Amino acid sequence: MSDTNSNKQDTWNHTTPVIFSPLFDWPPNFKGAFLTLTKRWVTLSRNVLFLLLAWLVYSQLIPEVAAMKTLQLGWVGAVLLRNYLLMTVIAGGLHLYLFTYRRQGKQLKYDHREQLEKSGKFSFRNQVWDNMFWTLVSGTTIWSLYEILYFWGVANGVIPTVNFADHWVAFVLWLLAIPVLTSSHFYFIHRLLHWPPLYKTVHRLHHRNIHIGPWSGLSMHPVEHVFYMSSVLIHFVIASHPLIFLTHLFSRCLGPTFSHAGFEKVIVGRTQVVDAADFHHQLHHRFFECNYGTVDAPWDSWFSTYHDGSDEATAAMKKSK
Repeated sequence: MSDTNSNKQDTWNHTTPVIFSPLFDWPPNFKGAFLTLTKRWVTLSRNVLFLLLAWLVYSQLIPEVAAMKTLQLGWVGAVLLRNYLLMTVIAGGLHLYLFTYRRQGKQLKYDHREQLEKSGKFSFRNQVWDNMFWTLVSGTTIWSLYEILYFWGVANGVIPTVNFADHWVAFVLWLLAIPVLTSSHFYFIHRLLHWPPLYKTVHRLHHRNIHIGPWSGLSMHPVEHVFYMSSVLIHFVIASHPLIFLTHLFSRCLGPTFSHAGFEKVIVGRTQVVDAADFHHQLHHRFFECNYGTVDAPWDSWFSTYHDGSDEATAAMKKSK
């Protein structure tokens, strides 16, 4: 596992410690927990963008239930095409804005290296083309298969759902729970993928990306795609609204294009528009044996795999090896 040794540079641009969600503070921090649970849904954030996108897709692009009772090429193909377009527009748009045209220069960029890599370790000897291939051919296809299976199950009464009018409280609770649920799932799946046999055969493909960009987020081995997206299976057994399922799925599949963008926020003019890369996960790509989860749940802190970006944390991590 020598990937971590290839990331030697002194261009790191962040000194602020990563702060975990106050939802798990002890003694309880009720105000902080409430603000954490609600803020992401009442401000312009990735979560809100995914919720709005899910509403648009559900209200305009999902066929009638009767049409989805059988796996027909028409609606199945439409799901695949729509998801390929979504991924291309969002990941491709971020890449063009941040890396090709450099519309915000190096403002809020974590790693000041100029270029994504061109190396024989990547397919086509080009990191961007490699990442696009694995993201679209494997990642977006498996994302679509999860979605197709869900709506086929809903149409056939196999998968339970609730309606918003009668169960709006459950709808809101699902929204609040998704970040914690996905963070917890990601931590344990990610730790599993760092088990040497799985790392060498599966997860290593993702970790070829030391210097990351929008297309790197979902650039994974097909087995990792199945594992990584499997948190949405909870909706197959516990009733939720299809809008919740889509929001959850989009956060898993489109979220990495932001979290791997390499920039803390996307800036238009002088306005910070939306959060982009996660410093917590950026550190994982740099130092490897740390920060397996996200800041929405403190598993890294509890299991002593937390790195806050400080020199002291780096020294402690090296000492523990």
